[in-house]
Amino acid sequence: MNQMIHRDPDDFPVGEEILRMSGITKVYGNGVLANDNVNFSVKKGEIHAIMGENGAGKSTLMKILFGSEQPDRGEICFKGRVLTIESPKKAVELGIGMVYQHFNLAESLTVAENIVVGQEPDRGIFFRQKNAYDAVEALAKKYAFDIDPKSRVRDISVGKKQKVEILKILYRNSELIILDEPTAVLTPQETEELFRQLLLLKQNGYTIIFISHKINEVKTICDRMTIIRAGKTRGTYDVSELSANDISVLMVGRDVVQKIDKPSAKPGKTALSVRDLCYRNEHGAVMLDHVSFDLRAGEILGVAGVEGSGQRELAEAVSGMLKAQGGTVALEGSDVTGGTPGEIRALGLSHIHEDRMSYGIAKNVSITENLIANRCDSGELGSKAFFDRKKTSSLAEELVKEYQIVCKSPSVPIGMLSGGNIQKAVVAREMSVEPRVLLANQPTRGIDVGAVEFIHERLIRDSREKDCAVLLISSDLNEVLEMSDSLIVMYKGHISGYFSDVSALTEQELGLYMLGLKQQDGQALKEALHEEV
Repeated sequence: MNQMIHRDPDDFPVGEEILRMSGITKVYGNGVLANDNVNFSVKKGEIHAIMGENGAGKSTLMKILFGSEQPDRGEICFKGRVLTIESPKKAVELGIGMVYQHFNLAESLTVAENIVVGQEPDRGIFFRQKNAYDAVEALAKKYAFDIDPKSRVRDISVGKKQKVEILKILYRNSELIILDEPTAVLTPQETEELFRQLLLLKQNGYTIIFISHKINEVKTICDRMTIIRAGKTRGTYDVSELSANDISVLMVGRDVVQKIDKPSAKPGKTALSVRDLCYRNEHGAVMLDHVSFDLRAGEILGVAGVEGSGQRELAEAVSGMLKAQGGTVALEGSDVTGGTPGEIRALGLSHIHEDRMSYGIAKNVSITENLIANRCDSGELGSKAFFDRKKTSSLAEELVKEYQIVCKSPSVPIGMLSGGNIQKAVVAREMSVEPRVLLANQPTRGIDVGAVEFIHERLIRDSREKDCAVLLISSDLNEVLEMSDSLIVMYKGHISGYFSDVSALTEQELGLYMLGLKQQDGQALKEALHEEV
């Protein structure tokens, strides 16, 4: 019998230093200095934030702690012992667990199977499901995680998937838990629930490292914070002693505008018209259920919803990446239903995809090649067979400067850039062609406040000055409320709410629509949407 027994954190004293990383230096083969003599320490039983701009070195430091990267210099002391953590497996054995922003779960397996995999109770020839269910149910109950061990992961919400990841770490007896952007895809209600559970874990002696760009959340949940900027530690502070503006300045080295100041929209003619769009995924789940709306020139129409409510399918159906199973899409009066992405782009649509690494860039080719990828058929840079190198280089340098992309040269592979600079490059490519319609799906996900501020300014400027129609899909409720002129909410593939004026809408109320706890009357909703046509 190989019974996995969950234990509480050991008797290492609460309040004592449980982790110290001293003089951590990491230089990548391309000459990028990611960590420059970084010093970082955490006390047992605290929630400690790490904050800094993208490219500051936060992710590298945590990869070193979790064993997926090795430092060139420096040492790690955990629970009073100097250690070499050569792999994530070693980190888990030591009691260090990490929940990544993008979950690593097997969708077809149950909650319990995902949690116990590799550490099954009564492991042997036969896997005893009941023992696994009982063990997971007991663990979930202990820490107030409301989740059914028998549910298939593909059938549960994003918030519950995150609970599965945390329970998986607790099941493996981790004492130090690293959370990377844990609220990026959660509603306010789910975030509040997560925070209650994190505080309960803290009360039970667990130590949590909380990586986030959301300053208000850090102020709410964290005890202390460490700022990393340009690869160097800039100080550790008691969160209670800093204002939100203080934290912004420490992160980026200058004042950052928190409140978005945008002029009123003056919508023009309908630029994008969607009617009765329908789509079922490979599991038969309804992802688009007769979705209809209009987007006008010079307007930013926000789309909010819990992740998996159909937002991605909507963007991909409109852009031609996915073939809808019913309904129509028209771009400035032209029916583009069933058109290819290239054909739809040629008519004036640009698409910032939510997954920048898989769909937004080709990471192994140069920044220049990525920046011109949507101009290859236009003829402005030469023929398809022979590009004018001088024009190409000049355009790339111009965009790098205009969009403030920090790089050694436009000729280096784009994959060498930080997440924020990669996102700026995607935005530069998609917006510099002056589209008539821009699909901006999670345009600022996982990037720092400085890059967010810049991208917001570009979206507002282009929609106002160039009459670009922007469909803004975002899981950041502050962003979607601040940026949008009007707003639709999606729930299980259909529009559950429409707001022509978002000024009085709160995050809490929006969260109720996202969770399906509130819905507008179907006929009234249809009439309201059609009034805008």
